[in-house]
Amino acid sequence: MENSAKTNVEAPQASINQVGQYAPINGINMYYEIHGSGEPLVLIHGGGSTINTTFSKILSMLAKTHQAIAVELQAHGRTSDRNSPESFEQDADDVAELLNQLNIPKANIFGFSNGGSTTLQIAIRHPQIVNKLIAVSPMYKRDGMHPWFWQFMENATFSDMPQLYKDAFLSLIPDPEKLRNMHDKDLQRMLSFKDWESQAIQSITSPALIIVSDQDVVRPEHALEMVQLLPNGRLAIFPGIHGAFMGEAMAPNPNSKVPELFVEMLNEFLEELPS
Repeated sequence: MENSAKTNVEAPQASINQVGQYAPINGINMYYEIHGSGEPLVLIHGGGSTINTTFSKILSMLAKTHQAIAVELQAHGRTSDRNSPESFEQDADDVAELLNQLNIPKANIFGFSNGGSTTLQIAIRHPQIVNKLIAVSPMYKRDGMHPWFWQFMENATFSDMPQLYKDAFLSLIPDPEKLRNMHDKDLQRMLSFKDWESQAIQSITSPALIIVSDQDVVRPEHALEMVQLLPNGRLAIFPGIHGAFMGEAMAPNPNSKVPELFVEMLNEFLEELPS
């Protein structure tokens, strides 16, 4: 989901130790990075974003305790496009195939915003590969978003895309046509989104942590509804705007210590033994 706010914050720089790799996945050339060692933790960025704009603040922290596998999805960042619309289901299948090629039978999955919805679809479509899941600001029904979000989307244009995201994309792929293509496909995905059945959420048996902000684009009530449907669901609500608590690129306070707290909470959740 695109963050519609405007900001003058500079785009985050790529982490020093990143090693980019590509894999042929379902007709696209998928870019991914692997940082650290330990239990695999897949990181899935938000709409209009890249690994860096979503995770640059916390990637090195997560890599201290996990093998962090950060991906870029169809048409985003360094990953190529295919001649078909974007969908959460296809993104889920792409991530599952990457793990298959990496010979990783099971992993923890962590997705933000659109990536959070993709994380839910991975658990629905490929439950055998999911250990635990963390879905930040996901949705599964249209009314999970505030009404103003859909009003904005219905009238959105390329000029509404935050310049920070544009600059971050072009710093990786200096091709304005590919940037415009990503924007248009992201927008179309949201405009054509149809509700998922509640039974699909109920089918997710993996331990699941749903996280939102109190000033999110996703209604906190929607997050609570999901947790009540999930057999093993947990809920956390942080203060602030969309993704601010994890240090996403649009966060208003780049010096906040909250992302460190957020990572510690994730680590405790991931390390918990079954009761």
